[in-house]
Amino acid sequence: MDTTTTNKRIRKSSVILTDRLCTKRVTERIKYYDRKCPGLYVSITTAGVATFSFKFTDQETGKQRTGWLGVYNPETFAVENARSRVYGLRGTGAAALAETFRDRKVRQVKRGKTVDEIIEERIEWMKTPVRKPDGEMRSRLESWENVASHLRRFISPGLGKKLAGDVTKHDIASLSNDIVTGKLGVPSIANARHMRRAASGLFNWAAEAGRDYVTASPCVNLPKLDPEHPRTRVLSEDEIRIFWHGLDRSDLPWDRKTRLALKFELVTMLRSGELLAAHRDELFDLNGERPRFDVPLKRVKKRRVIQQLLSDLAVEIIREALTSDQQQYVFASPLGDQPMNRRVMGTALRGTKVKGKVKTPGICELLGLKPFSPHDLRRTAATLAGDLGFDDAWIAKCLDHAASRKQEQMVPSVTGKVYNHSKRMKEKRAVLDGVAAELRRIIGKPAAVDHAETEMRVEA
Repeated sequence: MDTTTTNKRIRKSSVILTDRLCTKRVTERIKYYDRKCPGLYVSITTAGVATFSFKFTDQETGKQRTGWLGVYNPETFAVENARSRVYGLRGTGAAALAETFRDRKVRQVKRGKTVDEIIEERIEWMKTPVRKPDGEMRSRLESWENVASHLRRFISPGLGKKLAGDVTKHDIASLSNDIVTGKLGVPSIANARHMRRAASGLFNWAAEAGRDYVTASPCVNLPKLDPEHPRTRVLSEDEIRIFWHGLDRSDLPWDRKTRLALKFELVTMLRSGELLAAHRDELFDLNGERPRFDVPLKRVKKRRVIQQLLSDLAVEIIREALTSDQQQYVFASPLGDQPMNRRVMGTALRGTKVKGKVKTPGICELLGLKPFSPHDLRRTAATLAGDLGFDDAWIAKCLDHAASRKQEQMVPSVTGKVYNHSKRMKEKRAVLDGVAAELRRIIGKPAAVDHAETEMRVEA
């Protein structure tokens, strides 16, 4: 068998394969070629699945082929087993070797794909860049990382080795029940719901014409899950005061811009993912009477541009966050002028742990506050607006929510989707300015009057 091509391929990337290497955790799919057995390699996925394959040249066609050997198992199919399989296959001769893998491939096609196989194919499909309405090339499904996590965490361990066509609604219902009852970790109705949604998308996609991996989705007529209880955490006036002034303490172990971002969420009602990547080019009229922050649709949950008007308190936060004329991102990462990770605010509030032990205490603990999340700051601001007497429809605009329709004022859906594109800027201005004024009252901070002393570093 001609192994010249194989040797060239693995010369720079070959290692001596070990069982320990096959259990390595990786952040993206990676291949390791075996130095002791040329052509043998192991492919490790982010889900922790390691599979052995063998590259060789088919002398009949002159093309390089890949033969699948099996999934790594420390008891039944370890590294030495894979090497022995390759040595045995080589002894059959190149023609017989090629025929062996051709026959195996035909048998695999006839029997269908496993759930793990269609999961990986589905993930590749979701993450493939396509042109979006704004003209940018982004992943086909922009939330693909979350969906991939649900597929690999919840579905792959229990159903991954089954043929996709053999999965029944009883399998999905049983898996759902195991998640709810805690057999697969912490009991969670939310995780069961995430699993069902991911599974439904997977099998509907697998059943589409052109794939036909399954004849129909098994995610139908499943037992209803118990309702989830929505979060209701709202900070009291005392808590707001402690939180706001506590963020200014110099002894907190969290970056100043992270703390300013937390203040900004309370003042603007924006989501963490929308505000953390705020760029200088997205800010308008900061020295004028109508300062505004335009959030591009790629960062917005509903994939629509948000034009969020900025109160004087919000502008003050931006002024402090922008520390130089060269800084492009408002809440720049300590690692450089780049956006912070979207989870940094939640991590700062709850702290970090290593092996169950506190590594860095969270802001809530350090300030003696009952735990809350960044999203609870949006709810707190909305509640302040409600207590000030603002209409729910106005508050909904500030939160980028669809306003609920009153029964006596039924409006055709096409009106809002196609014809009425009003941003209700006057109403949003009233709400956000009102919330800022109320926050100033609570924290005991008067509005700035000498603008010359706080001259902006940002061009209007």
